[in-house]
Amino acid sequence: MSTPAVETAWASRISDGVEPKNVIIAVLPLIGVGRYGWAGLAWAAFAALFAAVIPTWFIVRGVRRGSIEDRHVGQRRRRLVVIPFIMGSVLVSLLTMAFLDAPADLTAMVLAMFASLVPIMAITVWWKVSVHTAVLSGAIVCTAIALGPWWLLLLPGVALVGWSRVVLRDHTRAQTVVGALVGAAAAGLAFWSAR
Repeated sequence: MSTPAVETAWASRISDGVEPKNVIIAVLPLIGVGRYGWAGLAWAAFAALFAAVIPTWFIVRGVRRGSIEDRHVGQRRRRLVVIPFIMGSVLVSLLTMAFLDAPADLTAMVLAMFASLVPIMAITVWWKVSVHTAVLSGAIVCTAIALGPWWLLLLPGVALVGWSRVVLRDHTRAQTVVGALVGAAAAGLAFWSAR
C-alpha cells in the first residue's frame, strides 16, 4: 500500500511528464512523420513552436515576474489571461499554415488545438476545467484518426493523468472528466472535419 507521500510523488511525476506542452511536442512530430515522412517534421516543429514553445515561454515569464504562481497555472483567474494568449499563438500558426498550404493533417491538428481551446476558455470563466486531460484526450483521438484506431489504447492514460491532477489537488474528479470529454470531442471533431 502506498503512502500519501509516495502517491504525491508519483502524481507529480505524471502531471509534469504529461503536461500539455509535452503532449503537443510529442504528438505533432508523430503525426507529421507518420503521415508525411520526414518532410512533415519541419511543419510539425513550426506548429509546436506556436502551440507549445511560445505559450510555455509566456507562462515561465509570468512565473518569474510573479504574475503567474506556477507553470501549471493553478489559479483559474490567471488562466483567463494565459488561455487567450495561447489561443492567439495557435491562431497565428493556423493562419500561417493554411496560407502556406502546409500538410493537411498538421493544419487540421492545429485547428483541433484551437477548437478545443474555445470551450476550455468558456468553461474557465466560471470553473477550472483540466487542460491536462483535455489536451491528452484530444491528442489521442486525433492521432487515432490520423494513424489508426490502435492509438485509442492510450486512452486509459487520460484517467491516470486525471488521477494525478486530483491527488495533487489541482482539480476535482469532475474537472478532469469534463476536460477529457471536452478535449476529445472538440479536438476530434475539428480534426476529423478539417482533414
